[in-house]
Amino acid sequence: MSYVSWVPIVDNIMETTRLSSKGQVILPKVIREQYHWPEGTEFEIEERPDSIVLRPKKPVPTTVLSDVVGCAGYRGPAKSLDDMEEAIARGVSERHARGRY
Repeated sequence: MSYVSWVPIVDNIMETTRLSSKGQVILPKVIREQYHWPEGTEFEIEERPDSIVLRPKKPVPTTVLSDVVGCAGYRGPAKSLDDMEEAIARGVSERHARGRY
């Protein structure tokens, strides 16, 4: 069968949709509006023995550098870009000398 039925969600209205030849399913407008799902909303798909559940994917919270900078573990003075590039080049040279590329 190539259709999906929806359980009553909005005012006990049963909504249905069809699976297209490209494997696409259109969520009825009344459902999208009820849940305020804009175009581009991503969904997680959960397979159950007798059904498939679509759940809006929870976005990763927005962070700023100050929220995550502490996870790097470095506690010394700030390094310049030149210092970092020099350290990378030194590490590559040492690895090359050990026969590891």
